Amino acid sequence: MSRKQQLHRPGPQPGPPADDTGCAVLHVDMDAFFVSVELLERPELRGRPVVVGGTGPRGVVSAASYEARRFGVHSAMPMSRARRMCPQAVVLPVSHGKYGRVSAAVFEIFRSITPLVEGLSLDEAFLDVAGARRRLGRPAAIAQLIRDQVRDQQGITCSVGVANTKFVAKLASTRCKPDGLLVVPADGVVDFLHPLPVAALWGVGERTEQALTRLGLRTVGQLAQVPLATLQRELGNALGAHLHELAWGRDPREVVPHTPDKSIGAEETFDTDVDDPEIIRRELLRLAERVGARLRESGNAGRTVSVKLRMADFKTITRARTLAEPTDLARVIYVTARELYEASGLERVRLRLVGVRVENLGPAGEAPRQLAFDEPDSGWREAERAMDQVAHRFGRGAVRPAALVRRAAEGDARDGRDGRQ
Repeated sequence: MSRKQQLHRPGPQPGPPADDTGCAVLHVDMDAFFVSVELLERPELRGRPVVVGGTGPRGVVSAASYEARRFGVHSAMPMSRARRMCPQAVVLPVSHGKYGRVSAAVFEIFRSITPLVEGLSLDEAFLDVAGARRRLGRPAAIAQLIRDQVRDQQGITCSVGVANTKFVAKLASTRCKPDGLLVVPADGVVDFLHPLPVAALWGVGERTEQALTRLGLRTVGQLAQVPLATLQRELGNALGAHLHELAWGRDPREVVPHTPDKSIGAEETFDTDVDDPEIIRRELLRLAERVGARLRESGNAGRTVSVKLRMADFKTITRARTLAEPTDLARVIYVTARELYEASGLERVRLRLVGVRVENLGPAGEAPRQLAFDEPDSGWREAERAMDQVAHRFGRGAVRPAALVRRAAEGDARDGRDGRQ
């Protein structure tokens, strides 16, 4: 790290602060977010290796504490492998409702600083603080204010990168984890970037990294010295030009306050392959309940319902149907998903994974009202709204359809993953 960059942590700092002139872009990233939220209720686990994720045979790591990461454990790793690498780790199941509530509170802190907040996930966001300088001071001071408020109000820590572009700010937050603040001055970007490995550049995956290594390019600085025409010849015009610009710290993208969801969905990997249609239907119901709740929470409704069916040999098919009117009701989503599954020809085929997704989203308030199947003037809609209120107060799972209560009583263990695009 050059003298032009300074890592800020709690307590007195040696030397003068880094120059943040022109560095209005912040990247804020929660530290081991899922684990940090779990430790709020389990403080006795602080300092121990903790892993959050699916606990079944096919479970996947969702988050790992920094103590567990020292053993090589990381997110998206099979839980079975994580247990082998760190047998002393405490494994906790995923509990999405808690993370969503803390995330919403953290984003409220962000929006109290600036309206220009671009969320990337539950636990990270870009902020443009240029307009907040007169009110709150220099970017580095604003970054420290955010860190203090997140710690004081939510009891967790975050790391913040401060730079003149989104790309460099994100790299900076990664370099100062955990619980750090790193300013990369505008005139120090090249000094910061060029010693880094080429894999640090956005767009460099495993295959691209291998191609660059074959060319003898291992650092960003080495790549930066290669003529643009050569990079485009070796990597293609678009990727070559993209990496050339990033290697010199050029990233023209602005912080975009909100990108509408393209779809909302959830999927489930079974512990063992399943060929019982009743179990599949129950799983579709559970996923539809989750998707419907998230649609209503986001204020969206969608017209296209799709199911994803992955067989034991990993062959995957999807089936979709576009409804006459948009919906945010789990009942409509479930009936449609069930019919798609029953028409797929896979009712007696062993399945490894099933998923439900709703696409073609728009604001629910602007959509015509979609009645659930066999719904009277009042009924399903009011019931699902009531379930939302109970879940908000007591957490997801406090009230469920009877079929899912029976499923829980049978002791079926599942490893769930859900997402938005």
